[in-house]
Amino acid sequence: MPAHRAKKTPRKRARTIEPAGALKRHYATACKIALALPGVELSTGYRTPCIKVQGRFLARLRTEAEGALAIRCDFLDRQILLQTAPETFFLTDHYRDYPMILVWLDKVRRDVLVDLIGRAWRMVAPPKLIKAAEALLAPQDAKSGG
Repeated sequence: MPAHRAKKTPRKRARTIEPAGALKRHYATACKIALALPGVELSTGYRTPCIKVQGRFLARLRTEAEGALAIRCDFLDRQILLQTAPETFFLTDHYRDYPMILVWLDKVRRDVLVDLIGRAWRMVAPPKLIKAAEALLAPQDAKSGG
């Protein structure tokens, strides 16, 4: 091994693009909903803020389509959402072959967003985590009579 090594220059990390204004508030709402679920963590992906479940991708804020959230979605659910609410949900060619849908955060109703994030979480979360979450919810469901 040579006595003198070439000094490595530190790699510059690409800066994460953070949302601002109303988009920041809408994304914060989505994060708050997601963080209520077990195993959810905030992270970055493709230089944008994203939501993961134990390191597995759940959703990310797209910068290419300002205000849109790319989120995991079953293909059948996606078809239904695209047909029933085209003003809120859309798709680009990039996501056509992936179980994803794009949602305008400023147009989606809170109750729909809660359901969408819950469904995405179930697609991504490991089976043990889903089982643990169901066990936690079971006593509450029994008390409420549901």
